[in-house]
Amino acid sequence: MSGQKNKYINTARTVEIGNPSWALAQGSGLTDLSVKHVREVRMEDQNGHVFMNMCSCSYLGLELDERLARRAADYVLSCGTINLPTSRIRIRLRELDELEEALSTHFNCCAFTATSCSAGIVASLPLLAAGMFTEGQRPFLIFDKHAHFSLNQVKAICGDETQVVTCNHNDVEFIEDMCKRYPLVAYVADGAYSMGGSAPVEQLLALQDRYGLFLYFDDSHSLSACGSRGEGYIRTFMPELHPRSILVYSLAKAFGANGGGIFMSQKAGYQDVFRRFGGPMSYSQYVNPATIGAAMASLDIHKTNELGALQEKLNSNICLFDSLIATEYAGSELPIRVIPLDSPDMAVGVSEGVFKRGYYTSAVFFPIVARNKSGLRVMMRADMSHDDIREFCAVVRAEVELARQYLQPERAR
Repeated sequence: MSGQKNKYINTARTVEIGNPSWALAQGSGLTDLSVKHVREVRMEDQNGHVFMNMCSCSYLGLELDERLARRAADYVLSCGTINLPTSRIRIRLRELDELEEALSTHFNCCAFTATSCSAGIVASLPLLAAGMFTEGQRPFLIFDKHAHFSLNQVKAICGDETQVVTCNHNDVEFIEDMCKRYPLVAYVADGAYSMGGSAPVEQLLALQDRYGLFLYFDDSHSLSACGSRGEGYIRTFMPELHPRSILVYSLAKAFGANGGGIFMSQKAGYQDVFRRFGGPMSYSQYVNPATIGAAMASLDIHKTNELGALQEKLNSNICLFDSLIATEYAGSELPIRVIPLDSPDMAVGVSEGVFKRGYYTSAVFFPIVARNKSGLRVMMRADMSHDDIREFCAVVRAEVELARQYLQPERAR
């Protein structure tokens, strides 16, 4: 029994290392904020402090769009219920079918929705490990080292079905070596990573063509923000979803609504098994009428030139930020940046100083990032002004300089 302990995730060790930084963040007033919107892109917390949220995942600003709010309210009233608390495979609201059909048509795939991206992962990834998407053949399953926690949390379940390993970040050479050694390999990764950067999609697609590699991506951070139809980063390389590819996505980020889901190929033959045995797809709740209405309103925007205009504003803001502050992924079209800092304490201290001056950023530290990768996580949005970005960058530079001046005497002791 002891030999099997912590084969995939060491939760106790994670808490031991990460909890002091979280406690410091809480003591610095950077967690547990209770807010209300007071005007566009500005919030007010429980202490009356007004600030701009620089780490929102609503990259196009659609979550504040009145059209989504009105359609959400209309759907609740027209459905006559807040929710239908019955397994979706037995009884579901007709409006859910209408949403999934609309998503499937727009994104050229077979689209399912779930209460969250995490629920979509729990529904689909164990079935992949069990061979249910590969004609009963269990794949050798590779997780990218930087795969999101929502993917990593099901490693143990997958490990009960098949052999599971973790590879270095974007290690295409390792993946190809495994493809040569095993008859079937599946790779689990993010499309656009939550701390910046992206998967080497073209190289991975070449391995798929050569070896039949199954590709499983969480592309939540790029849906709507990328692609002429908002199809996301991965689909810009894969206009037609390959039968040996699955994407999970979020409708709560750039899409502007709520919930998440799963994109499968229309040619894949495993949809019925997924609906019946995909965990939350059969036993849990599904997205409620408000979410369905908001998602339908967002889809309407996706079908117009307005989507491209919002993406252009987002890209303009990304380029401006990159010209003002150097980060690892400067030049990427994706909207996430991490400003590197020297330690978790410095990240919390700079974030606190920036917040007091009217801008909220996420101080990131282990286990959010590797132990030597602390910093400030910043996201660009289409509804930010250039003046806001310039002022924010000036504030960050000033607070970083103050922090380094403060830390110099400490290091000298």
